[in-house]
Amino acid sequence: MKLYVYAMEPDEIPYFDAFSAKYGIEYGYTEEYPSPENLSWCTGYDAISIITNPMGKGELDRLYSYGIKYLITRSIGYEHINVRYAHQLGMRTAHVTYSPNAVANYTIMMMLIACRRLPFIMMKNARQDFSLPGNLGKELSNSTVGIVGTGNIGSAVVRHLSGFGCKILMSDPYPKEELKCYGEYVDTEDLYRNADIITLHVPASADTLHMISDEELSKMKDGVILVNAARGSLIDTEAMIRGLESGKIGFAALDTIENEEGLYYLDHSGDILKNHDRSILMAFPNVFLSPHMAYYTEETVSDRVYHVFQLLKDFAEGKENPLEVK
Repeated sequence: MKLYVYAMEPDEIPYFDAFSAKYGIEYGYTEEYPSPENLSWCTGYDAISIITNPMGKGELDRLYSYGIKYLITRSIGYEHINVRYAHQLGMRTAHVTYSPNAVANYTIMMMLIACRRLPFIMMKNARQDFSLPGNLGKELSNSTVGIVGTGNIGSAVVRHLSGFGCKILMSDPYPKEELKCYGEYVDTEDLYRNADIITLHVPASADTLHMISDEELSKMKDGVILVNAARGSLIDTEAMIRGLESGKIGFAALDTIENEEGLYYLDHSGDILKNHDRSILMAFPNVFLSPHMAYYTEETVSDRVYHVFQLLKDFAEGKENPLEVK
């Protein structure tokens, strides 16, 4: 079994080295993202690993012609892969999972940043304006926080947030009994109406596309804090910008936005970015925008590399693995 890794981050190499030695699986890599120019570099390998790079019919046809049998994305989401077509080619596909604590921790950090208006304060600080006007924050402990989606990450947010003493509302079609001691399950509209802070933890799908748009924003409190460390497609960016301009949204804390493909995880220093929405969002003093890195900790990088090698071992031995995308 031989593995070729695209979009390798330098931080990942020690983990790939360690698990390669443990599992006896040889690997090669490039720090470049898959492209028409480098896709043939995986020739002679059995499997490739990518991050969030789009894999459509054209890319999959080429990979198949190079002898690739297995495609593993080092991400929880796999909507960037045409899984149906990969299966038609007989190519097995899989994703990874990792500790939910990293994204949960980051989500709460963004809530605190929003409550204390930290981007605006640091802008003032950089120009040596240490005056207090405009710096007045709110306490997370006295807020009502709404968590939309209580899967692994949403559940971790609930548990971690409970220590702050805030009121917690939750919305999910499949309530978890073990979370009811921390807060109250309500329908999504009740959550929108009553939460001071709303954080999203649902997957990207046709059903969740633009689940936050003008209609949903109109139901929320004036000055609501909106947090997204899940998927950019959950929020209609144009509606969010309108909400920020009108004051309906008091603060937006975002680790992911729409149309970020080809933008994040690359060094664009000095480039003119062709992403108008991001440029507009960056102009607001009440927006915190980070480059889709809430997951990026030592523990999660180790977890996801481990799963790549465990998946390949299971594939080679003909075993089932729950992370395979059927």
